[in-house]
Order: sequence, then C-alpha cells, then structure tokens
Amino acid sequence: MTIAYVCVLFMGLLPIIAAGIAKKGFEGYDNGMPRQWLAKQTGYRARANAAQANLFESLPLFFAAVIIASMEQASQPMIDALALGFVAARIAYLICYLADWPTTRTIVWLVGLVCILAIFYQI
Repeated sequence: MTIAYVCVLFMGLLPIIAAGIAKKGFEGYDNGMPRQWLAKQTGYRARANAAQANLFESLPLFFAAVIIASMEQASQPMIDALALGFVAARIAYLICYLADWPTTRTIVWLVGLVCILAIFYQI
C-alpha cells in the first residue's frame, strides 16, 4: 500500500473524528435525531460539525486525484508527498475550525486544494 493510499484511508476517517468531537460529552445527545441535536449546538461543537461536513466535501476530489494519478503511473513519490501535504492541511483545517481561526482556516483550506490540483498536474 502506498503512502498516498494510506492518506486516502486516513482522510476517509478524519470526518468521523470531527463528528466525535462535535458529540463529545453527549450532553443531552439524542442518537435518534442526531442532526437536530447538532443543529442546536454552538461553540466548538457547531464548528466541529461544520468541519465534519467540509471534510466530507473534500474527499471525492482528493480520492479521484490520488486514484487517477496512480492509474496513470505518475511519480509515486510526488503523489505521496502531495497526499501527505493534503492530509497535513486538512488536519490543520480541523484545528483552525475548532480554534475559531477563520482566516488561517481559509489559508490552510487553500493549501489543501493546491495539493489536490498538484496531484492532477502530475498526470
């Protein structure tokens, strides 16, 4: 398994970590209606839930970039490095979301996007 494929697996799990942070403590959590409960949250819980949604939204393009570049036999060390860069950016993105640093969050979001585009550029 390549480093890039490990990154794909990790990124598939990262939104679940964000969801866990949003539900941390389960204060009045209603597992029968989790979306309604989350919609009422504020502070870090609301931000973690928003981060979860954005993390899921970024997955298709990242997954496609890694898979297509691998199928086209692009430079594996470059794919791996860019995939690691994307993962690092998305972890930083989650941290920025939780810390309520919107400007920094936008910058690291852009870094992640550049990593994806650079993977496609390798083809």
